[in-house]
Amino acid sequence: MLVAFGMIGSSISGVSLVSVPGWVNQNGMTYIQMCLGFFAGFVFISFLLLPLYYRLRLTSIYSYLAERFGRRSHLTGACFFLLSKLTGAAARLFLTCTVLHEMAILPLGLPFWFTVSIVLLSIFLYTRRGGTENIIRTDALQTFCMLVATGCIVWVVSGKMNLTPLGIADIIAQSPMGRMFCWDASSTQFFFRQFINGMFITIVMNGLDQDMMQKNLTCSSLRAAQKNMCLYGLCILPVNLLFLVLGVLIYTFAAQSGLTVPEAGDRLLPMLVGSGVLGTLVVFPFTIGITAAALSSADSAMTSLTTSICIDILRVEREGANPQRALRTRYLVHAAVALTFALCIAIYHLAGSGTIIDTIYRLAGYTYGPLLGLFSFGLFTRRRVVDGAVPYVAVFSPVLCVLLDYLAPILWNYHFSYELLLLNAALTFLGLLLNSKTATRV
Repeated sequence: MLVAFGMIGSSISGVSLVSVPGWVNQNGMTYIQMCLGFFAGFVFISFLLLPLYYRLRLTSIYSYLAERFGRRSHLTGACFFLLSKLTGAAARLFLTCTVLHEMAILPLGLPFWFTVSIVLLSIFLYTRRGGTENIIRTDALQTFCMLVATGCIVWVVSGKMNLTPLGIADIIAQSPMGRMFCWDASSTQFFFRQFINGMFITIVMNGLDQDMMQKNLTCSSLRAAQKNMCLYGLCILPVNLLFLVLGVLIYTFAAQSGLTVPEAGDRLLPMLVGSGVLGTLVVFPFTIGITAAALSSADSAMTSLTTSICIDILRVEREGANPQRALRTRYLVHAAVALTFALCIAIYHLAGSGTIIDTIYRLAGYTYGPLLGLFSFGLFTRRRVVDGAVPYVAVFSPVLCVLLDYLAPILWNYHFSYELLLLNAALTFLGLLLNSKTATRV
């Protein structure tokens, strides 16, 4: 239960606290459709992927690709995980650093990079000493802080609007932003489209993610890990529903107060808190909540990236390796990961951002797609691939997806949403099939 509760903070992070409420202005509460798909994805992970990982006793889940296909496939999987986790975690941390800087550091006249440096240094020092076991404990505390902060903000906003719990329900029912389900097949928010997208996003961003699986593999048994995963999936639904309710409330409050709503939905909640419109009572829990969630997400990401680089790529734990040299290598890799985080944040800062959570899901479609294709081919076929061809197939598939994403609106008047993940995986699967042969054993 501790692992499941702590994973909430790692998964949703501070991005959800500010981004999910910002989504309701355009898409209403239809994000709940994806959340239902999330739970289906957790069930898939519990009863298909976890038994595989426990049976093979994996430290890095990408070691499976080495056993199934070969060394180059293993390296390909690990590299795509590094790219996926780095870009996603850096995007989450960028948003959090931006909010903290504008609320706390900017009034002091200090630059944005001062905030980034302090946050990254804190995470680096903590994860260097703590390790995964310590992260699991603090994840639970950080998740608790974030949920308390969200509850406090809902309470304050509803108080400003003189709303009881029934009044909140009435506001949601009467507001066009309260729509939860979309049955228009031509819409990007169509129920089945969002449900399926949510299911596969969960499979790749949890079941094929070394960070999330590294925590699950600390459970004492497969049965305990399966209980943990299903409980975690159930917790995601009410937590995201709370964020959506908060979104409807703050947009309604802004409209009633005559406030100018920022174009980027990510900015509305920080603007309301930072401007003092909601009072000083919410500033402390909001700052603690978003900081705790950011640290929970970033510290576990930094640890899992270090683990994957050292085990999958550098192979520091191979038989006969010098323990002292391996430890020194881990420290150097950990420092390099922290510096790379800073570089990614710089790129996001220069490029600007829309809704960060939308950006994260779109990036996942390109970077996790080849992983989904590789694992699907390994699990559902008995064919052997040409190991040397795997890196080329894995790179070609997302490149082709970029081209199709650009041409689809022009040629077919179709706009891809997060189903790019499935297209990417299907292209990877097809490429592997064309470079494979039958095998008598897997």
